[in-house]
Amino acid sequence: MSLSNSEKIKVDIVGHTAVVTIDNPAANTWDTESLPALEDLVEALNNTREVYALVITGAGEKFFSAGADLNIFADGDPQAAGEMAAEFGKAFEKLADFRGVSIAAINGFAMGGGLEVALACDIRIAEEQAQMALPEAKVGLLPCAGGTQRLTQLVGLGWAKRIILCGERVKASVAHEIGLVEEIVSTGTALERAMALAEQVGQQSPISVAACKRLIHSASDITISKGLADERTEFVDLFSTEDQREGVNAFLEKRKPQWKNC
Repeated sequence: MSLSNSEKIKVDIVGHTAVVTIDNPAANTWDTESLPALEDLVEALNNTREVYALVITGAGEKFFSAGADLNIFADGDPQAAGEMAAEFGKAFEKLADFRGVSIAAINGFAMGGGLEVALACDIRIAEEQAQMALPEAKVGLLPCAGGTQRLTQLVGLGWAKRIILCGERVKASVAHEIGLVEEIVSTGTALERAMALAEQVGQQSPISVAACKRLIHSASDITISKGLADERTEFVDLFSTEDQREGVNAFLEKRKPQWKNC
């Protein structure tokens, strides 16, 4: 029996490592099925004592994950937005608090919620062709799954503002320079490298590693918890604006948005 309750989130146990694959064609987007599935899976892995590490990657060769399925937000429903934001929060915070070591094997485009799931991991390995962005403001939204908080902690205020406020997409080489990813590898080898790193984790005491991780996180947890809650609140507040509906529908209709700033 699989530990995952959705075909969109696949898992294989290899030694002491859980290999999790986001598999929601065509762009490995997140939705109301895959997010709870990820949350439930991480909870199950937390209770599987022989698992010391988790590696997450995307199915296929083009996308790690393109983020949320924007069709969910097309009608501008604040209730649906709030429910989706809550699902993002529960899933990615559960991943961030995984008792072992989590490694993102970024094998392609990581956009929006696709980058945010990588940010929730402890370590990020990116293939040389990978590109990363938080483009939510281009469609009248904002990163609601940890992007404003975790990206800022990783790369600092300047680059966080450049990526989020200017909508800048960064290549793997730049991501490595600014500390967004820890390592760059050649195309097609991110999973292999992540598995090798997970093997190193398995050479250490899993109890010691869990304790070390809790202590490392304690340095920032006091401030990030409120920031994550505020992020979701601001996200839902956008659904009272005309720009939110215009932005999402312009994207879905493949046209340039006409902003009204209201």
